[in-house]
Amino acid sequence: MKKIAIFGGTFDPIHNGHLYIAYEALYKLNLDEIIFMPSGIPPHKTKRKLASPFFRYEMVRIATKNEKRFTVSDYEINKKNISYTFETLQYFANKYPNASLYFVTGADGLMDIENWKNVKEIFKLCNLVVFNRPGNDKYDIIFQKRKLEEKYKGNIIFLDIPLLDISSTNIRNLISQGRNISCFVPEGVYNTIKELKLYD
Repeated sequence: MKKIAIFGGTFDPIHNGHLYIAYEALYKLNLDEIIFMPSGIPPHKTKRKLASPFFRYEMVRIATKNEKRFTVSDYEINKKNISYTFETLQYFANKYPNASLYFVTGADGLMDIENWKNVKEIFKLCNLVVFNRPGNDKYDIIFQKRKLEEKYKGNIIFLDIPLLDISSTNIRNLISQGRNISCFVPEGVYNTIKELKLYD
């Protein structure tokens, strides 16, 4: 059975930390494909203005173009309304009926997942893959994982990998200060940001 992971995020901008997580998931879980999913209108970030969906999609496409097992989907950015994870998973379950689906999210997502819409459906449709982020305690993650698996009869995989303290927020802040961010993002993404002055 084909193993496909969906890696969702605003990717505003995509950075080397995202790619590191994707490669670790690819190899540790023996995945056939990772679909990067730039979010359209995420329910938890409606108050902050995002870079245009087109440019966020293009940056992800540029960042992932050299890995044949990485693809990019425009499903969510083409939606006119809020993007809910369970709807995205339903879409891919219908598109790949014979595949085993995985959904990659950060530890903050795991901690907050019971506030997501139709959480029971999410656990029915996919294996949840969780990576740690700075500020989260590993043992809190493991406790939450066990609690949710028991409650929802789902499968949660904790991707226990070294932390890279890189965030899109910090990158945008550095750009606003006139700092060089070339060490945090792929070269093509850096050139796109610089040429279009995306976060100036």
